Amino acid sequence: MKALVTGSTGMLGHNLVRDLLEQGWEVVALVRSKSKAQKLFGNLALEIVEGDMENVAGFTHALEGIDTVFHTAAYFREYYSAGDHWATLKRINIDATLELIAAAEQRGVTSFIHVSSSGSISIPADHSSTDETTPIAINTQNLYFKSKVEGDIAIAKWLKAAPRAIKLVSILPGWMIAPRDAAPTAAGQLILNFVRRKIPGSINAGNCTVDARDVASAMIAAVEQGKNGEKYIVAGRMIKFTELFSTLERVSGVTSPTRVLPNWAALILARMDTFVSGLRKKTPTMPYDGIKLLLAQHLLSSVKAERELGVRFRPIEETLRDSLAWYIENGYIENPVVLNTKTARG
Repeated sequence: MKALVTGSTGMLGHNLVRDLLEQGWEVVALVRSKSKAQKLFGNLALEIVEGDMENVAGFTHALEGIDTVFHTAAYFREYYSAGDHWATLKRINIDATLELIAAAEQRGVTSFIHVSSSGSISIPADHSSTDETTPIAINTQNLYFKSKVEGDIAIAKWLKAAPRAIKLVSILPGWMIAPRDAAPTAAGQLILNFVRRKIPGSINAGNCTVDARDVASAMIAAVEQGKNGEKYIVAGRMIKFTELFSTLERVSGVTSPTRVLPNWAALILARMDTFVSGLRKKTPTMPYDGIKLLLAQHLLSSVKAERELGVRFRPIEETLRDSLAWYIENGYIENPVVLNTKTARG
């Protein structure tokens, strides 16, 4: 079996590439920077193709001979920086995704595993648990989630417009944490800020949190076990920041903050940080949209993925221990000797 992985240098894509190789797949990794990819992947036996989702036609030649496309690429982190990003969100997360799906079908690709977002699902007024039958968040004010909602709608319309020769399955992850988060994402930066003792307090918030390696396993299982046109939430369990920080304390030896900000204070700080970061044209440390989502504590059910894809979720302590060890081994932490590195490395 041969796979093309988009977004292959991202946290999810990188872990997916390694999982595929371990299972005997041939892998073509789509990257924007070949030099960055070579540094990340080292001596892994894979083919690297340079390409960008803003120009799908420029890399469609790489689809020849591919059995499955795993589409993890998306415009996400940059969205929190200053400016109006809707045009780019739409171009990459909606239009380019549809273009890639159509190109894959034309070249005989048999399955397409698409990464959407659990944020595309509405949060009920009573904050009860949601699943794949819950209505999508049509009126979401978060533009990233809006792009995922409209992308999901467009994909569903494409599937119904004519008989299709390609199987398409969507995976909806929760908040992902994992090793090999090179960028890093907000989750990875949170770990680094914690061990650098840059987090003064916690907030009364949480998210359904999942190891990206478990999401990668679900994606691979979806090739054979997923049903065409179906969505699968792969979100893990609700983990509050107090639990996250206490677990990080155990695996790192760094004392977790004891102060918990009230919700109103967290929102005010987030508004201020987002406003000031906008003036400075920087990405906020506490993006207002992100903090609002965390305070909502959106409960997500992964029962369908567990039942149909065989998904299992590893403990958060294992995820944080492995993530911290990866950061230490790759030089992200300046003084690892001050940490409980024996515990962190397992």
